[in-house]
Amino acid sequence: MKINVFEKLSLQQKILSMVIGASTIVLIFAVGNISLKSRKESISSAIKHINVVADYHVSEIKGILEKDLFIARTLSNSIQAHKLLPEDKWKELFSKLYEETLIKNPELLSVWDSWELNYIDPTYKKDYGRYECFYWREKGQIKHNTDIGSVNGDPVDYARIKREKTESLEDPYFYSYTNDNRNQFLMTSIIVSNLVEGRFIGVIGIDIELSRYYDDIRLIKPYENSYAFLLSNNIKYVAHPNKEKIGQNALDDYESIFSKYDVTDKISSGEPAFFTATDINGVTSFFSVKPIIIGKSKPWSLVMVVPKAEVVRVSVFNFWESIIIGLVGIIILLFITYTFSKKFIVSPISRIVDTLQRISLGHVDLGMIYSDDQKDEMGRMFNYLNINVKGLSQKTDFAERIGAGDLDINLDLLSEEDTLGKSLINMRESLKNAKIEEEKRKIEDEKRRWTNEGLAKFSDILRQNNDKLESLAADIIKNLVHYLDANQGGVFIYNDDIPSEVHFELLSAFAFNRHKYLKKQILLGEGLVGTCALEKQTIYLTEIPENYIQITSGLGEARPRCLLIVPLLIDEKVLGVLEIASFSEIEEFKIEFVEKLAQSIASTLTSARTNIKTALLLSRTQQQAEEMSAQEEEMRQNMEELQSTQEEMERLKQDDALRMQETLKRNEESRKLLIELLNSIPAKISLKDENGVFIIANSHFASGYSKSVEEIIGTTDYDNHRGEDVDSWRKQELEIMNKGSHTCVLEDTSGLKKKYLRTTKMPFIIPTTGKTGLLSIQFDISDIKHLEEEMIEANKVASKQFLDMQNYIDAISSSIYVVEYDVNGNITHANKHYLDLIGLSFSEILGTRYSDRMDFTEEQKVENNKFWSDLRSSQTLKTTIRFTVNGKLYTSEETYIPLVDENGDVYKVIKIANIVNKE
Repeated sequence: MKINVFEKLSLQQKILSMVIGASTIVLIFAVGNISLKSRKESISSAIKHINVVADYHVSEIKGILEKDLFIARTLSNSIQAHKLLPEDKWKELFSKLYEETLIKNPELLSVWDSWELNYIDPTYKKDYGRYECFYWREKGQIKHNTDIGSVNGDPVDYARIKREKTESLEDPYFYSYTNDNRNQFLMTSIIVSNLVEGRFIGVIGIDIELSRYYDDIRLIKPYENSYAFLLSNNIKYVAHPNKEKIGQNALDDYESIFSKYDVTDKISSGEPAFFTATDINGVTSFFSVKPIIIGKSKPWSLVMVVPKAEVVRVSVFNFWESIIIGLVGIIILLFITYTFSKKFIVSPISRIVDTLQRISLGHVDLGMIYSDDQKDEMGRMFNYLNINVKGLSQKTDFAERIGAGDLDINLDLLSEEDTLGKSLINMRESLKNAKIEEEKRKIEDEKRRWTNEGLAKFSDILRQNNDKLESLAADIIKNLVHYLDANQGGVFIYNDDIPSEVHFELLSAFAFNRHKYLKKQILLGEGLVGTCALEKQTIYLTEIPENYIQITSGLGEARPRCLLIVPLLIDEKVLGVLEIASFSEIEEFKIEFVEKLAQSIASTLTSARTNIKTALLLSRTQQQAEEMSAQEEEMRQNMEELQSTQEEMERLKQDDALRMQETLKRNEESRKLLIELLNSIPAKISLKDENGVFIIANSHFASGYSKSVEEIIGTTDYDNHRGEDVDSWRKQELEIMNKGSHTCVLEDTSGLKKKYLRTTKMPFIIPTTGKTGLLSIQFDISDIKHLEEEMIEANKVASKQFLDMQNYIDAISSSIYVVEYDVNGNITHANKHYLDLIGLSFSEILGTRYSDRMDFTEEQKVENNKFWSDLRSSQTLKTTIRFTVNGKLYTSEETYIPLVDENGDVYKVIKIANIVNKE
């Protein structure tokens, strides 16, 4: 019954009834509740408020530190990319990354890293020692330095991080980058360990100045006379309202309190604490200790101190304030409600309800605007409602225009708090940015595709004609000029065949005019080509020197617009120079492409020259070996003739004693002839009798002892090698005289250059005595041995360069999908990257057709047949396809490149694919 009566009351009556009833009930309840629980609830509420405020500030401080930790983690993750680059390249890359990090994060003091020497240098066997790189701010500038540290052992803190392999928020310390104690400031470091397959290889660290927390800590005052301070894990002040305490040990002030409530242990273990104690000022206060845990590092803590008297005072004041305000408020409220509700509330509310009803139905137009002369809140309500209607109308039109594609339309915000308007403007800007980013992405994808296709194309070119420098260079420069859309070019190669005339020789040219073509030889430092080779740096000019080069066509001659000169470097050695001239400017990514390609060209040219030189050295070695063999045969014949002469002399002596004088004369002439013959042979020759006495020796043998032939004849090894052990030599010679000839190669290191001596010793029957002596012949084969060593070294260099080239090709293959087909579309090869994508083994796809897994309509079959017909006619084709693998939809940009043989016929097709989208 009472409810029905209440429903029949007017709005004004309902308002009066509710205000009076609610106010009376609230006042009675408040007075009773406050009188019973005011003090207890006030203190409890204050404690909760203290903890809430502490948690809020902890989250703010933690957010700042976690941002810094995220930066350190991100830099540590990027370190993994060093395995894909040479040492000098990744050091340069990470240095730029550190500098960019400091530029984008002005709150950081420095970024630095540390690398274990035994990781970057496998020959370094100590378990300490590190390479360090530093980037820091000093007087508004970013400076950097590198150093080798810990050569005598790791510092304690670094050894701890190295042992634990984890993250670390270091305890605060004072430091100055200028080594000036007057400029020291309190700072800390966030350090992240760098791990490769679980192995510790170093750290990434960032340094943070802790003074940035001073203002924040000073403003934490939830109650009058309350304060807060920030502690590190080692109980040192990180921030304090009193600047003089920053960096000091908090136990100097609170040792007894912290000991009583185990605060030190709780801070170290990251546990919260709340207790009541007397602070440093002798005031009984509430202490709230909140841990700040960042990643896996040691926790810090925020300590908030609130005087207990302030909390109680606030609760008493609130109690009486609530009673007084409640009574006064009820009286005023009843008076206003009774007097003005009908005129200023009920009627306007009805009009507002009508408008809001239409808005709730989704209807917005300018006809819903009302005029009202009231200047109070109700009038403002009408005004705000009208503004809202106008704003919604404008936003509706704005949204419709954006939906129609007009992204340049403007929208006037109702105020700085116009969230919906800002959201619509942000939506417009997001659409604009998305459109711009899409255009940029397409351009970057096109550049990346162009580079990948070029690398694949020239990789195939470099595999051809690698034993013919001129043909290889001609193919390279012709295809490079075409691929760059340039006009002419040339390949200069380093020629040091004549050491006194070292120069760069034009190995091959494409579209050079006659004057330029005749200038085939360029000295180091001469002209732009010589300068490029001397400085080992790319030269790119858009203002060509007068009369330097002209491009000739059927329409006349003209000076090119730009000139690109790139050195062919390998191991910091200039092998040659590429020169490209073009009417149109060469874009930066094309220059980078040419520089990257130059490395492969240099490696290939080096391998080709090494192969040619190896073949030449082998030919020379074979020729010298044949000449030596011929000399040995000639010597053997001479020795046979000598033996025949001696036998003839003996025979003549027995036949006719009367002709002895004449025979002796002839023998003397033969002896002289024999000596001259032995001296003309480029070898050391000697003959010993059965007792080891030299009876024959040539001048080459005698010169080895710095004696004449006459001084050697009649002596033994004991006479010429006094003080040396020649007993073993004599024993060996006796065995040779009994068993047969012996040949060995000796190394002579007594001079400035190592010599190789091949010695042959054989038994020889002396005709005059009939006893067996020892014939020794020694040749100097140093030239042959040195040629063999050069060939071995050349093969090692060629093998290393081939391995580098293979690694480079493998790196490209690991980033794109490559499939090879025969001319009929059957798969003959696919790289691992592609097999991993489709989830099949190579044996499962070998010999299958391009179209085996596709359902074609008749029209698509015709298009597919034409596609492969165009490929067989040597046309390079590009296409975009969509396919599904394991429930995922992929969009792939594919380029098909036909490869032709020496007759110009297509013998296989290479597909290079790049995934541009995955859903």
